[in-house]
Amino acid sequence: MAHPKRRISKQRKHTRRGQDKAVAPTLAACSNCGAMHIYHTVCGECGYYRGKLAVEKLATV
Repeated sequence: MAHPKRRISKQRKHTRRGQDKAVAPTLAACSNCGAMHIYHTVCGECGYYRGKLAVEKLATV
């Protein structure tokens, strides 16, 4: 009976092993309000990104 040399393709093997090297997202403190958020994203608390106003918060009543 024939015996396959590779049961799992190289592409599938490397894709599976690539998930083992995943790391948690880096957190950063907002320069405006000091809240913690994911690095390179707009702050959800005040709407600032890299010291500049990116999104104006809507007034909640």
